[in-house]
Amino acid sequence: MRAILHADKNWGIGKANALMFRIPADMKFFKETTTGNVVVMGSNTLRSFPGGKPLKDRENIVLFPGGEEREDCLIVQSLDELLKIIKGREAEGKKVYVIGGQMMYKTLLSYCEEVLVTKVDAVGDADAFFENLDENPNFEVVSESEPQETNGYLIKFVTYRNRAVEKY
Repeated sequence: MRAILHADKNWGIGKANALMFRIPADMKFFKETTTGNVVVMGSNTLRSFPGGKPLKDRENIVLFPGGEEREDCLIVQSLDELLKIIKGREAEGKKVYVIGGQMMYKTLLSYCEEVLVTKVDAVGDADAFFENLDENPNFEVVSESEPQETNGYLIKFVTYRNRAVEKY
């Protein structure tokens, strides 16, 4: 499993249940990376999408205890159930990406073998944050793009590897 996100200088990832920045290069990277794969999220992330609809061309799995079943995505009631489903999808050769929000990242980070971060050289006045992986000894940078400017922001794509992945 992998996590994918963008973060500001303070590892802020969102504000008022929305993205802080509109960065076309980041959105393109996210779409190209996750399309055809499995995305895992919490209920607030699903609600943040236009019309509360899941992402197209991906299997959407939502951890939503007490949430009602839907035809357009898989609603999962517990973390144990979620981990079993993720394990099954990976056994089928599918790639699984955690896409938010803050609680889902925090809950699943130790199970992620990689974290794909679009680092934004700005401060977005966030109210939701991701753990600072640069200060976590279990994570190391395995690739980093050259900085590029897009839509008025300086960004770089950084991949972290988790040296202490928990098994599920």
